[in-house]
Amino acid sequence: MLGNCVENVRNKMPLVHNITNYVTVNDVANVLLACGGSPIMSDEPMDVEDITSICGGLNINIGTLNQRSIEGMFLAGRKANELGHIVLLDPVGAGASALRTNTALKLMEEICFDVIRGNISEIKTLAKGSGTTKGVDADVADAVTEENLDEAVAFAKEFANNSGSIVAITGAIDLVSDGKECYVIRNGNPEMGKITGTGCQLSGLMTGFLVANPDQKLEAAAAAVCVMGLAGEIGWSHMLEFEGNSTYRNRIIDAIYHMDKETLDKGANYEVR
Repeated sequence: MLGNCVENVRNKMPLVHNITNYVTVNDVANVLLACGGSPIMSDEPMDVEDITSICGGLNINIGTLNQRSIEGMFLAGRKANELGHIVLLDPVGAGASALRTNTALKLMEEICFDVIRGNISEIKTLAKGSGTTKGVDADVADAVTEENLDEAVAFAKEFANNSGSIVAITGAIDLVSDGKECYVIRNGNPEMGKITGTGCQLSGLMTGFLVANPDQKLEAAAAAVCVMGLAGEIGWSHMLEFEGNSTYRNRIIDAIYHMDKETLDKGANYEVR
């Protein structure tokens, strides 16, 4: 069933406005192109309302904040809400600094998000209203494991209900919930953690998937997570002995470029709780 979401992205070619961080902006654009979408990037306050108006979705990523980009996020978010567009929040590094944490919380107060996607430490910070992380990566102490999976699923459902958004918690085990159901996804490869921006790429990808599948948002979000994880598996299987994380990044994007319904339906590893 998730494979249909891939086909819809290829057929509808969603245009996604990304206010994302300058560490990963190029990879986010390339991943959207690889899946069949179309990216556009702008964080200038005088530009963002026009840009987001012509798009079907808005991806807000707080990874490299400044006062200009923060203003742009609120302007674009309000315009996207006004137009009924898909909006996603990626709270990169929430908990690492007061600016990041407070910006993410204020965005959640003033903008309606279809999806909030982050690692477990970032999502816990948003749920508590404060928190700490070791940087932009999840704290090992917070990791979702087989041992604490029931508790983590319950947390994901509770946060989704409280926030009014689909929540996507990504890590070794991924959780995607709308408050009623939770996809537990076990695709991916540990080496993906050595590539900067796989989470940022996923947020752009996920926004495109929701734009192309507006009537099945939960399934679209889960499909995007499975696509990214499966691409990590496929890309790693093609690695040669002398290749490293730079090549691996490209192989993941190539795997997304070649992803189709049959590949995803065969390779997606998930259960619904």
